[in-house]
Amino acid sequence: MDSYSSPPPHMGGGQSPEAIMEQLEAQFAEAYAEEMLETLRAKCFDKCVTSPGSSLSSGESSCVSRCVDRYLEATAIISRSLMSQQR
Repeated sequence: MDSYSSPPPHMGGGQSPEAIMEQLEAQFAEAYAEEMLETLRAKCFDKCVTSPGSSLSSGESSCVSRCVDRYLEATAIISRSLMSQQR
């Protein structure tokens, strides 16, 4: 038996390729969500919250909301563009 016969245990040995793909997709989705939240925090919070405190002022809250909306809209546009290029 050579080293290519079966995957090592940490690579999902004994699992179907479909199960491995599902795990990878779930891990990718989690990493993407974490990255998006960190980006939103870095860009929107840092831009909109000038003096952090125990709560947001109405202006800060509105700014964060608009910033997040713009970021999500831009992400959707980019995603649609990439998907159309793949076809």
